[in-house]
Amino acid sequence: MNHPSMTSSASKVNVESNPWQRFGGGPRVEPDATLIHRAIEAQAAVRPLAVAAEWQGQSITYGELNRQANRLAATLRQQGVATGDHVALFVERSIPMLVGLLAVLKVGAAYIPQHVRITPAAQLRHIMAVAQVRVVLTLSELAQMIPLTTQQHCIHLDEFIRTDSVASDELNTAGAMSSPESLCFVLFTSGTTGVPNGVRVTQRNVCNILLTEPGNLGMRPGLKVGQILNIAFDMAAWEILGCLAHGATLLIRGQDIGQTAEQCDVLIATPSILATLDPVRCRQVKVVALAGEPCPQALAERWSAFCTFYNACGPTETTIVNTMQHYQGGGALTIGKPTPNNTVYVLDDAGQLCGPGEQGEMWAGGDGVTAGYLGNPELTAERYRPDPFLGHGRMMFRTRDLGRWTAQGELEHLGRVDDQVKVRGFRVELDSVSAALESAPNCERAVTLKFDSRHLVAFVYPATTDVEAARNCCEARLAYYCVPSLIIAVEAIPLTLRGKVDKRLLLEWAVAHQAENARTQQPVQA
Repeated sequence: MNHPSMTSSASKVNVESNPWQRFGGGPRVEPDATLIHRAIEAQAAVRPLAVAAEWQGQSITYGELNRQANRLAATLRQQGVATGDHVALFVERSIPMLVGLLAVLKVGAAYIPQHVRITPAAQLRHIMAVAQVRVVLTLSELAQMIPLTTQQHCIHLDEFIRTDSVASDELNTAGAMSSPESLCFVLFTSGTTGVPNGVRVTQRNVCNILLTEPGNLGMRPGLKVGQILNIAFDMAAWEILGCLAHGATLLIRGQDIGQTAEQCDVLIATPSILATLDPVRCRQVKVVALAGEPCPQALAERWSAFCTFYNACGPTETTIVNTMQHYQGGGALTIGKPTPNNTVYVLDDAGQLCGPGEQGEMWAGGDGVTAGYLGNPELTAERYRPDPFLGHGRMMFRTRDLGRWTAQGELEHLGRVDDQVKVRGFRVELDSVSAALESAPNCERAVTLKFDSRHLVAFVYPATTDVEAARNCCEARLAYYCVPSLIIAVEAIPLTLRGKVDKRLLLEWAVAHQAENARTQQPVQA
């Protein structure tokens, strides 16, 4: 993308006529707090006996959560943790996890969450090295899985809580010099080279989405919020911090996601996870928010019929989500409008603003834009650029998502730049193929992948989907080169540990299917 062209065009921006000025900017709203842990502390002060979280038959009140976090914060200071440091939160879902998370924020440090049982030791080692971690918070049964060096100290959160003999809350954390620009957490996302990149998320970033509407999802005392996602996934912060900042009760799941979901009032998930749940058994759910991958229309219709349904979008680098649509059924499913204090620019290849109906690449600006990648200034410079529209030193982020504005001022998500593939010399958008397949009767989900330079392969769910009917729908709506050569009906769409479609495994299935076809002399169609 030609950034000098984009910069020079910014000086000509007409405030009244340009798309981002008309509907590319979210409303200006002041969050209720500038530090997310202060919002949690406020709930503890007002409702100390309210239940903050439940997990495997155990519970903890807001008052006790705050007191235990104060104790741990004092211990962290004794271990030399200071404002601006990084503390590893290498745990699994539990109540002690919440104590550790809150304590780190109280000392002005940033926590780095990882689910130890499912994260390779080599990746944990890489994270600790990049973040210069000196203190690791974990659980006693997980400690042996963490590759510590002699420079690192480990605190077992469960044992720390059990040895509590302090009856009062005299430990004071007011000395922590946090500011809205202080880091709240660092999330390591999958890098294109296979090396995870640490996204630096600030307190301002977090408060902006969690403490304003609609990102607060109506969370309030008396409601139950599910904690079902991988704790290293940015949307888990939406569950955890969002719930605690608003005084609701966090239901931390065990092995059975459905069992927890059925008890929730507020549910945050990826479309792939939500598709595994039975809406008939989840009638207590009042609010659902989806993000992380495209949402099938049928899924949105099914859940929006009985609860408030949000379809949202935004990479980790823009803090959880930066656009949301309140979908009420029967209309166009989009990713909505920018959330408060955020902006979205749809730009063409020359960096010029696109008008309604024109496809371009989405760049994100405003208070959700994070502080770049930890220890990787080159990648930060590549993906984050000065925002010529907001100016004043603000930055914007290249999302690599394709989109266009509707006439109503909402954003249509048209897939990833990475999902535009060449097949037989033609450019194909994989999400468009999946959408065409999903229009077939009884097809609830479709995933399309590039198999090789000449072929696409698609997977449709459920297994009872009429493959030929799906193929016919695709042929009727798209050019011949967009029609998958192989369509496989499956009993389930496999998911990664973060709840998204496992495309690598699907390609392995396609290879196995092709091998079986070859064995039975049924080659893939040319």
